[in-house]
Amino acid sequence: MDIRGLMRRAVNFNSEREAIVHGERRLTFAQSWQRGLRLANALLGMGLKPGDRVGSLEDNGIAAVDFFLAATIANLVRVPLYPRNSAETHGHMLGHTVCRAVIAASEYVSELDGLLEALPKLEKIICRDDGYENWLAGFPDDDPDVPVAPDDYFIVRHTGGTTGLPKGVAYTHRAWLAAGRDWTFLFPPIEPGDKCLHIAPISHGSGYLFVPMWLSGACNVLLDHFDAGAALACIEAEPIQYLFVVPAMLNLMNRDPKARSRDFSKLKCMQVGAAPIADDTALTAREIFGDTLWQGYGQTEAVPVTMMGPRQWFAEIEGSEPLRSCGLVLPFADVEIWDENNKPLAQGEEGEIALRCDGQMAGFWDDPEATAERMVDGWVLTGDIGTIDRNGYLYLLDRAGDMIVSGGYNIYPAELENVLCDHGDIVEAAVFAVPDERWGESPMAVCMVSENSAVTAEELIAFCAERLGSYKRPKAVLLTSEPLPKSAVGKIQRKVLREPYWEGHERRISGN
Repeated sequence: MDIRGLMRRAVNFNSEREAIVHGERRLTFAQSWQRGLRLANALLGMGLKPGDRVGSLEDNGIAAVDFFLAATIANLVRVPLYPRNSAETHGHMLGHTVCRAVIAASEYVSELDGLLEALPKLEKIICRDDGYENWLAGFPDDDPDVPVAPDDYFIVRHTGGTTGLPKGVAYTHRAWLAAGRDWTFLFPPIEPGDKCLHIAPISHGSGYLFVPMWLSGACNVLLDHFDAGAALACIEAEPIQYLFVVPAMLNLMNRDPKARSRDFSKLKCMQVGAAPIADDTALTAREIFGDTLWQGYGQTEAVPVTMMGPRQWFAEIEGSEPLRSCGLVLPFADVEIWDENNKPLAQGEEGEIALRCDGQMAGFWDDPEATAERMVDGWVLTGDIGTIDRNGYLYLLDRAGDMIVSGGYNIYPAELENVLCDHGDIVEAAVFAVPDERWGESPMAVCMVSENSAVTAEELIAFCAERLGSYKRPKAVLLTSEPLPKSAVGKIQRKVLREPYWEGHERRISGN
């Protein structure tokens, strides 16, 4: 099965049903699909061919859905960019996937300045300005009906790299459908007319729910930015049955002064993921939203592999601590705990979490070396340390690597360290996670400065924000004139530096 054929079938069965809501605009399945057809014909008319990669830089909105559908219809491969990333990172993502075009909202197109000259294979930057609607209406709405196969690529999503360069994770139509099936397999049944709220971009985590909703005749409701009060008002007013949130968003929603006075009785499922969640956040959300909370675990490379609903999450079960877990192993996934030699450990022992599921990557895009590091005999090595108890609950205890998860975003220390060491006053730098009440974790840097340096922590934070984007900047920078602690082979010991900040914490990861 391919996604284009299944989505087209859903249009035939639900043509007059509401499919997309953004602000005051509401589109039926037929109207939304028509817009997708027009954009597909526009892109194909530019000379793009099935299988070509096309980048996108945009927030949620009708136009974002246009591109989601158009790429599916024309069998183009979407390569979503992050609006908060640096121009250098945009260039890397577009360049190594050999994108021929990129489509961007007018407010973000300046972030792509210079890339047409820097990337020889990038031919077009399509800017959605005020003339977009008239431009779109000028293309035919007939179906180009290009060939699509289940093993054609559907999307390339990017994950952080331990060396600082994001790595592309390609999903085929088959794998994306499997991921959507597994996301929703244990959820309350999705019924025609249900509504799913996307307060996170459909180009990223929330997008895993877009296709399952469409195929079920449900409506996708879009917010173009997150505001806790607006999200809560939308859940009540539409009303919403499904949504995906990261813990940082949920924490802010819990704290909204009107949260406890609203009616959330129509809500079926609020799926929490992308970062650890604090006990207090989960328990408070249960008080506010009722038994609607679901939690899952996975990585961009293999997702999802665990899930649990409120009956499992908040239960008292002998031999388990569900509140501290990240879910039960899903029926269509394999999860094992491996030792340092990639051998499975006995139940209850601690080691690296290894995953295998239908919705996983075949490998990193055009990066066989990184693929070999992360994949062993079809299994994906996560870099997370965990354990599985006798009831099938998976627990995250630490990270084998040093990845930082801040508000649902992955931040790799090496990327920040490389930038800090580019500064003329920095001799060496170490970056590690520290607990953060709002974001769960935030990056902190310890830097050895050169003699007579006058650089300040604030200057270094701004330097990182300029080079990498605001969300990757360190929360704090500690300056020292002393060499940083190193192992016997001369490697900086990040864990030694971070340990004082985690005193009193049972785990070396933090939720919010």
